[in-house]
Amino acid sequence: MIHPQLLEDCHQLGQMESGALLLHRNAGVPWFILVPDTELADVLDLPAEELAKVTADSARVSTFIKQVIGCAKVNFAGLGNVVPQMHLHIIGRREDDPCWPQPVWGNLAHTSTYESIEVQNWQRTLAQDYGLTPT
Repeated sequence: MIHPQLLEDCHQLGQMESGALLLHRNAGVPWFILVPDTELADVLDLPAEELAKVTADSARVSTFIKQVIGCAKVNFAGLGNVVPQMHLHIIGRREDDPCWPQPVWGNLAHTSTYESIEVQNWQRTLAQDYGLTPT
């Protein structure tokens, strides 16, 4: 089960091998969130086999952000200070984004939302080429 705050903030894209993939509703930056299928709170506490799956899925999303969306830089973080459920942020960054070069946390105002067709197109590409099983 995904934490209610994540569901409120995000579009549900589908399932990767390690867990659910979400897309933050704020379209200011391409901000994906991977929610591993685990009860553990911290990614570094995962057993090696699960950590390898999470890392591989995160790398696939990073490649999608770089190759399809066209961001040269990807930020990757696992915080969990507000939402206790383990979730990993995979965020595309570029010099023309609304909060560059600052971190997105505390600096990204609500700028825009995604059109349904854009979410569907990204979901389809992630399913075809990057291991997503759509929701």
